[in-house]
Amino acid sequence: MTLGDGVKAAVLLFAAAIAQGSIFSEIHVFGAVPDFLLVTLVALALLRGSVAGAVGGFCAGLVVDTASLGTLGLTSLVLTLAGYWIGRYGETTGRDRAHAPFLSVAVVTVLYELGLLVVHFVLGESAPAGAVVRSLVPAILLNLILTAPVYALTRRLLRPAGREGLTAEVQLLG
Repeated sequence: MTLGDGVKAAVLLFAAAIAQGSIFSEIHVFGAVPDFLLVTLVALALLRGSVAGAVGGFCAGLVVDTASLGTLGLTSLVLTLAGYWIGRYGETTGRDRAHAPFLSVAVVTVLYELGLLVVHFVLGESAPAGAVVRSLVPAILLNLILTAPVYALTRRLLRPAGREGLTAEVQLLG
């Protein structure tokens, strides 16, 4: 990732974190909130890999944690893991496949919500597991609606990387 791409990615994730905290957190549909930041992180991680996804997830999570005055590091931890694993998925499979962003967003939405629930539980904080489970399907649908435009914008801002610096695709033998 070049310095210009790093700056673009940082600005994109910072804007997404601010938009998530100020605009998207106020939108409630069937008890769910669209996670613009998570979808943006998935797009970045798919296009730039696991290291960029993990660093972006940590920094964006830190912005959200400080802006919301929540438990510092909680969102950072879960977004770091999400960014890393989606980046690995992008590195080891064809990132040009049309279904990759949608599959990634659906899977990471479930894992992100469950991850937050587990971290709250481990810290001894109250976490409404029933509300999370009830709002999971609407959250997935809202995030999938955001996926196509966010991925297109991110792909336009951060042109797909060449083969240098990225892990080659895994090819199955046999």
